[in-house]
Amino acid sequence: MLKNNPFNRLFFKLLLGFWLCSSLIIALVSLLPLLQQNHDRSPLPPSLERMLKNVAERIQEQPQLLEGKNLQRLRHSRNKDGGRKHNGGPLRLYLIDGEGQVLNSKRVSRGFRRFQLMAEEADQPISHQFRDELIFGPYSFEVNSKPYQLFGRLPDNHPRPWFFFFADNKLLTAGLAILLSGLLCGLLAWYLGKPLRSLKHSANALARGDLSSRVDATTANRRDEMGQLAVAFNGMADAIEAMVNNQQRLMGDISHELRTPLTRLQLSLALARKKGQHSTELDRIEYEAQQQDALIGELLTLSRVTLNVSEKRLTAELTETLSQMLDDAEFEAEQQGKQLHIDIDESIRFNHLPRTLSRAIENLLRNAIRYAEQHIYIESQQTKNQVRIVVSDDGPGLAEKELEAIFAPFYRPDNARDRVSGGWGLGLAITQAAVDAHKGRILAKNQPSHGLIVTIDLPI
Repeated sequence: MLKNNPFNRLFFKLLLGFWLCSSLIIALVSLLPLLQQNHDRSPLPPSLERMLKNVAERIQEQPQLLEGKNLQRLRHSRNKDGGRKHNGGPLRLYLIDGEGQVLNSKRVSRGFRRFQLMAEEADQPISHQFRDELIFGPYSFEVNSKPYQLFGRLPDNHPRPWFFFFADNKLLTAGLAILLSGLLCGLLAWYLGKPLRSLKHSANALARGDLSSRVDATTANRRDEMGQLAVAFNGMADAIEAMVNNQQRLMGDISHELRTPLTRLQLSLALARKKGQHSTELDRIEYEAQQQDALIGELLTLSRVTLNVSEKRLTAELTETLSQMLDDAEFEAEQQGKQLHIDIDESIRFNHLPRTLSRAIENLLRNAIRYAEQHIYIESQQTKNQVRIVVSDDGPGLAEKELEAIFAPFYRPDNARDRVSGGWGLGLAITQAAVDAHKGRILAKNQPSHGLIVTIDLPI
């Protein structure tokens, strides 16, 4: 674990990651000149030495070649002894006297001067591959007791490794080094950012009410601080889910237990009515008992929907699920002199909780019917990933600050909509719980003219 192996700590991973990345780039760039030098410079091969030796022996046999115009004949020579040649290219010779002067050429390339210095440093015959030529030598010999040295030059004689291209193009090499370091650092950032994205996703899901959201096992099994944080987050989520579920069960249990004395009270009232006992007090008790019974029923419904029990998911058409509820809502709207406009696509079919979803839409429609001036609308549409249900009305709307709070249990904003309401603020809370049970999202907003529009998005 972390305590036993400090190298599992995030600090060391960051340090080693960036250090190795920068060291690798520096090493690759720095090794190119050394590799090039080792590849280009080598001891004089026997075949090239034999070429120089043949020319030197010819000069020794014909000393007149060192005089006047005969020196020009030594500038170019074809390889007639089976030596190496490049695409039939000529062998060019450089004859140097004891004072280091080139005897057979007035113009000497900068590369040849560099090679002379290399040969002096090496203190032995060598060959060196320049970009477009191979220079080799020197071969030392004497003519009439005078020292001479012979050098040779051939056109580009052998292919160079592909990576030497970068040594010859410094700007391109620097750009590629920057790109490579960016890629390596990007991989490191992705490795470190992936668990953070997983944590963010799980935290957002938990904040939206998805109590089952957890950080994935891959992140939780990491042996650094990210893994510890993931384990701590999952433990916190477990505790929150257990706490909320226990609270909902407690509310459901209490509501259920209240049903027993309430039933006895209603039975006693019925017996009193049967005996002919009538009074204002009894009427008031009966009314409050009915209100209490309705409240307990709403609490039990909220508890069942929140805990998502006693109902199985079914794949069914939306029109089939909402059919009876829409008929009841249409009748209720007609009784109040209002009109319900229904536009439900009959082809929408998806997996959902029929009774829970029907209850959620029913609560929205009843609120819309209650507060609408004349028209209520319910529409639906299906995309590749979700089903959208929209309920709207032409009523007074809500204050902007209350558009999210209305879905909280027992929330009753002090505005025109709720002053005429006789509810307890549980209807929209049940709708919110039903949408959460479907892993969906609900949003309320005011229409540009007037009225409220509520949108439900359910994932398929």
